[in-house]
Amino acid sequence: MKLDLPGLTAVSVFLACAATAQPFHLPTANRLLLEPGGEPKYFVGTVGKPWISGTFGCVRSDGHQIHEGIDIRCLRHDQRGEPIDPVLATAAGAVAYLNPKAGLSNYGQYVVLRHQVEGLEIYSLYAHLREIRSDLKIGATVKAGETIATMGRTTNTRSPISKDRAHLHFELNFLVNDRFATWYQSTFPGQRNDHGAWNGQNLVGIDPRALLLAEVRPGAKFSLRQFLRQETELCRVLVRKTSFPWVRRYAPLIQRNPVAEKEGVAGYEMSLDFNGVPFAIIPRAASEIKNGPTYQLLSVNDQEQQKNPGRHWVVQRAGHWALGAKGLQWLDLLTY
Repeated sequence: MKLDLPGLTAVSVFLACAATAQPFHLPTANRLLLEPGGEPKYFVGTVGKPWISGTFGCVRSDGHQIHEGIDIRCLRHDQRGEPIDPVLATAAGAVAYLNPKAGLSNYGQYVVLRHQVEGLEIYSLYAHLREIRSDLKIGATVKAGETIATMGRTTNTRSPISKDRAHLHFELNFLVNDRFATWYQSTFPGQRNDHGAWNGQNLVGIDPRALLLAEVRPGAKFSLRQFLRQETELCRVLVRKTSFPWVRRYAPLIQRNPVAEKEGVAGYEMSLDFNGVPFAIIPRAASEIKNGPTYQLLSVNDQEQQKNPGRHWVVQRAGHWALGAKGLQWLDLLTY
C-alpha cells in the first residue's frame, strides 16, 4: 500500500498501516517514535544519560552492557505524579505468562504475550508495570491494541525507578528453550528461578524500534521473516547436533540445502546477530562437516563485534577469534 499523500504525518501513516496488514502496534499511546526528532520525548535514558541509553542494544556502559528492549516514556500522571498510561498489546495473541509480584524480578510486574506471525512464534514483554489488568489470565486471548496493564515503575533492583523516569520496558523476543528450567538448574545449581521458562534469560530479543519503524516505511510491505533475514551477522557457528528446540520451533528460519536433504542432517550452520538470535540456519550433511568439537566458530564480523561487544560471545585468543565462555554457554542453552 502506497501512502505518499500530502499532509500525512508519520503517525497517520502508522495508523493507516496498522489498520490494514501490519501485525505490530505501538504498545502505548506515545507515538513520538514516529515523528522526526521525537526520540527524546519517547525514550527514557538511564540516570544522567541521554535518551539513546533507553533504546535497544549495546547502549550502556560504553557499549559493554546490552539493553534488550526499549524504555518508553509515559505521557500521563495522576495527582501524585505516578504514571497512568495504558499499556497495549502490540499484536493479537495470548497471555503466556504473568508476574504480579514485583519483588521477584528486576522487570517488576510484567506480562508476556505469545504471537504467531508468518509461522513464527514471537513474544512481547511489558515490564515495570504498576498494575496488570485484574481479569487477565494465562491462556487468555488478546487483540492488538487491547489494554493489558497500566504503566508503572516497579522493580526489585537496589535503585528504584524515580517518578520522572517512569516508563514501559518493552521487548520483542523469541523463546530460546522450553527446557530452560532444567538447563538452569543444571548450569546454576542452587540459584533461584522464580519464573520457569519465562525467566528473562530464556527470551532473546530483536530491536522493537527498528521493527516498528520498518512497518511504516513507505512503499514496503512488512514481513517479519524478511526483517529477520536482514539482521547483521556477528558470527557464524556450526553445531554438531541434529535436533534441538530452536530448529523445531523456528523451522521457517531454516534454509534449504540439497546435500543435507539427500544425505541427511548431521548438524546446523547458524548465523547469530550480536544479541545471539540465530536468524539464519542451514542444515549440513556429514560430508560437509569436518571432524571437530560440538560447537565450532566459523567466522566473525570484526566490525559488528567492535560496534556491539556487549554479549562477549567471541573473544580474541593469540590473535584469533574463538568462542568465549559466554558464547559456549549460550550455544549450550540454544541446543540443550
